[in-house]
Amino acid sequence: MAEIKRIYVDHQCQGQRLDIYLSGLYPEYSRSHIQSLIRDGLIVVDGQKVKSGYKLAGGEFIAWEERETKPMRAEAENLALNICYEDSDIIVVNKPQGMVVHPAVGHREGTLVNALLHHCGDLSGINGVIRPGIVHRLDKDTSGLLVAAKNDAAHLGLTSQWQGHRIMRIYHALVEDIIAEDRGSVDAPLSRHKRDRKKIAIDPYRGKNAVTHYRVLERFAAARKTYLELRLETGRTHQIRVHLAHLGHPVLGDASYGRRKQKLPLAGQALHAKVLGFKHPISGEYLEFDSPLPDYFQQLLMQFRAEDNRDGI
Repeated sequence: MAEIKRIYVDHQCQGQRLDIYLSGLYPEYSRSHIQSLIRDGLIVVDGQKVKSGYKLAGGEFIAWEERETKPMRAEAENLALNICYEDSDIIVVNKPQGMVVHPAVGHREGTLVNALLHHCGDLSGINGVIRPGIVHRLDKDTSGLLVAAKNDAAHLGLTSQWQGHRIMRIYHALVEDIIAEDRGSVDAPLSRHKRDRKKIAIDPYRGKNAVTHYRVLERFAAARKTYLELRLETGRTHQIRVHLAHLGHPVLGDASYGRRKQKLPLAGQALHAKVLGFKHPISGEYLEFDSPLPDYFQQLLMQFRAEDNRDGI
C-alpha cells in the first residue's frame, strides 16, 4: 500500500514554490523526483493538482502519495573520525572542513553520519534514517565540534538544552575588513530566503529570533582582516555567516554570503566551532570541549601577522 504523507504548510512559508519547499523539508528526495510526483498528481495541495512552481499561501495541507522510490538511508562507512569524547550515550567529534554532516541529494556517502554508524554501530532514531543521532549540524565547510546521541534518551536530553539555549557554543572566524569596536552583538531574526531555498536571510517579519555576540581577538591592518570570537545565543541555520555579512564583514571564503573575488586559497569559509559546553544528558555532569584551530586557519593567521610585521604595523 502506498504511503501518504500529510503536511501542513506554516504561514511563514508563504510565497515559496511547492517543489523547493518540499525538497528543503525532505532532503532525502531529489527535487527532480518531487517534481515528477507533482507532475503525476501524486502530490496535491488541498486536494487539487498543481504545478511544481505553485506558490504556497500558507495554511494549506499537502498530500503526498509516494509509490516509486524509497528514500535513501545512511549506510555505515569506515571513515576516519577525530573523537574528542565518547561514552555509552554520546559522542563528541571534531568535524573537518569539507565533510557533510548527514546524507542528502548529492552527498549520499562520505558524511559524518556514515562514519558514526560504522564506529558506533547504532545511533538514536529520533531524526530518522538519514540523520540518526544528529542533534545539531555544522555547515559542510565549517569545521569544529559536534555532539551526536547514541540513544533516544540522550537525544531528547540534548535537544532540550538546545531549545532552551543552554548550550555553550563559541566559534572563531576570520572576516573581511577591520571591525572598529572591540565587541558587539547582532540581533536580527532569520528565515529562509524568499527566492533561494538554500540560503537564509534577515527577515524582521517572518524570521525567528537570532542573536550573535562577537569579540575582536586580533586586527590585521595590512590584510584588512579581523579575527573574531563569536558566541551564539541562538543557533539558527547559517546564523553567524548571515549576521556577519549583515555587518558588512562576511566570513573569508564564504561562497554564499561573502565576496566573490577571493585571492586566498580557501576551500571554504574560515569558520571553526571551537568550544562546545553542555550538561551530559543522562548524568547531568557539565562537559566542555575546546578544539584547536585547524591547520588552514592557523596558516592564515601566520600569514596576516607576517604581513603586518613586514609593513612595520
